[in-house]
Order: sequence, then C-alpha cells, then structure tokens
Amino acid sequence: MIGGGNITEVTYFILLGFSDFPRILAVLFVVFLLIYMMTLTLNLGLIILIRMDSHLHMPMYFFLSNLSFMDICYVTSTAPKMLSNFFQEQQTISFVGCAVQYFVFSLMGLSESCLMTAMAYDRYAAICNPLLYSSVMSPTRCIWMVLGSYLAELSASVSQLCVILQLHFCGPNVIHHFFCDMPQLLVLSCTDTFFGQLLLAILTMIFAILNALIIIISYCYIVISIMKITSAKGRSKAFNTCASHLTAVSLFYTSSTFVYLSSSSGGSSSFDRFASVFYTVVIPIERERECQWGRGIERGRPRSQSSLQTLSCEHRA
Repeated sequence: MIGGGNITEVTYFILLGFSDFPRILAVLFVVFLLIYMMTLTLNLGLIILIRMDSHLHMPMYFFLSNLSFMDICYVTSTAPKMLSNFFQEQQTISFVGCAVQYFVFSLMGLSESCLMTAMAYDRYAAICNPLLYSSVMSPTRCIWMVLGSYLAELSASVSQLCVILQLHFCGPNVIHHFFCDMPQLLVLSCTDTFFGQLLLAILTMIFAILNALIIIISYCYIVISIMKITSAKGRSKAFNTCASHLTAVSLFYTSSTFVYLSSSSGGSSSFDRFASVFYTVVIPIERERECQWGRGIERGRPRSQSSLQTLSCEHRA
C-alpha cells in the first residue's frame, strides 16, 4: 500500500483462496492440480484429435476445438496463481496482475458463451435444414462466426478492463475468492462504481441472457423438428446429436449464473469457490465424451451428407 496524505492507495490484493481450510490444504492442492492437468490434457487431446481425424473436419468439431482452446486459456488464467498460493504465506496479487487476470478470464468466458450459441445454431441447421446444411454452415461462415465471437467479447472485456483501471482502492484489500472478480473489485473500490455496475448489467443482458435466449429458441425448433420424425431410430439419433451440447450448455450457464448471483454482493462463500472450480472440469469431460461419441458415429458413416439426407427423408415421411 502507498500512503499519500490521509489516503492509503492499495497496490495489491490478498486472495483468500481456500486458506480457511488449513487442515486440508495439501489435499485441495493435489485435487486442484489433478483437475488442472486433466483439463489441459483433455482439451489438448481434443484439439489434436480433431486436427488429425479427417472425419471430424465438420463445423460442430471446428467449434469444439475452439472451445477447447478457450478452456485452456480460461483455466490457465486462474489455476496457476491459485496453485502457487497454496505455498505462500501471503497470498497476494498486484493490481495490474489482478486486472490482466480478470481480462483474460472475462474474454475467454464470454467467448465460450458465444461459441456455445454458434454450436446451438449448428445443431439447428443440421436437424431442421439437413439438405441445406453444407451451404448454411460453410467453412467461411464458421470462421466468421468464431472471429465474430472473439471480436465481440474482446470489445466487452476491454471495456471492463478500462473500468477496472479507473478504480481506486483505499480500504480493505482482501478478495474472498481464488481469483480477481469484477463484482468483488467494485465492492472494494472507494470510488463511485455506478458505471461499472451498469456496464456489468448491460454486458450480462447482451451476452449471457441474449445467448441463452438464442440457444433456447434454437432448441425449441430442434425439438419440434425432431418430433416430426416418424421413426423412433431417427428421433433417437437426432436427440443424441444434441444431448452432449445441451448438457454442457446447461452446466455452464447453471453453475456460472449461480456463482455470479451469489458473488454479486462482493462476498464469496466456500461453496461458491468450490462451485467456480466445478465447471472448469465437468464441461471439458463432457466435451471429450461428445467428441468420442461423434468420432464413432462419423467413422461408421463417413459420408456425413448421406446421413443428413436420410434425416431429411425421415422428416418428410
């Protein structure tokens, strides 16, 4: 902290992390290290698998490989610092380090939300318009969808970073979490945080709620389309195509919404901190299962366009 007159300017923060569990810190370190290593291994393996297997060179797996890359950056923005703090008596992070950590965390988290929406649209195109799927989800369009996700979230994350850099801290500097989170920084700030809170509300409306609505609407059309399929086998195949993605979306939005609603007041209970770790490992595992399932399907049916045409015939029957 730097003193200036009667004001003490905070230059670093203390991350509480899991220090309120001193008896099981060693166990938590091993568990979280394994989680981090498993997340890296699964996502790197997924990227390599999709890259090497020509049967997986499809839009849904193109999005999936980008999500895996985002997961690696997303988890790496918080996990190494959290793990290193297990061995430090003073679990501190500089103000600049805190801002950079939140910027990367926010960028990757928001980008994941947009890409999950793109994947929902991909499923909608595959099931509701199978004959037009190749033209609707062309490689060029898929690339633009991914780039659009990155650019949109980059602008949102930069705006949040600008707000954080304008904040001043002159009081308590303890963050009740294992990483820097904007709601808690706003609570600790001794300056007016109205604009920061307004920005968070606007970004939540635009990216979280809007993306969720698009996904819900897409799946409503998908369900209606699936119910028109006459054969039970066709319906089962169509439902299985969407099951893993829908599960991952549900886990992502449920856990992240719970964590952010509970931490909006600036506090973070022990349960909230464990919940924050939860969705960084369950979703990558679900994606790995999805890719392995899809890989088996595509190897059994290498002519994916034929499968889409078959699905279209079942729609018309």
